[in-house]
Amino acid sequence: MSIFFWRVLEEIAFRDDLSVGQLITRLYHESLDADHDIGNFTSFLRVCCGRYLSLAADGEITRDALDPLVEVNAEKLLEREKTAAEKRKARFAKSDSNPH
Repeated sequence: MSIFFWRVLEEIAFRDDLSVGQLITRLYHESLDADHDIGNFTSFLRVCCGRYLSLAADGEITRDALDPLVEVNAEKLLEREKTAAEKRKARFAKSDSNPH
């Protein structure tokens, strides 16, 4: 994994007052609990970093905040993501039917 991903993992871990090792262990156990295929756990960690950065880009979280991520209401967040994805899909469908 590149240094970039390690730095993102450090940032996520810091917010929840964890070491990177503790964060990785937590993510591993959460992955097992959710019955995810952990055959490529490194890829899962990259996805976690990507989701974190995507949430920041969408304004759902701020990277410079020190609020623990464990306090994020995941259910509400997932619902907002679903709504936003549906809006994007509809917008792209409109643009596909009306080429420039």
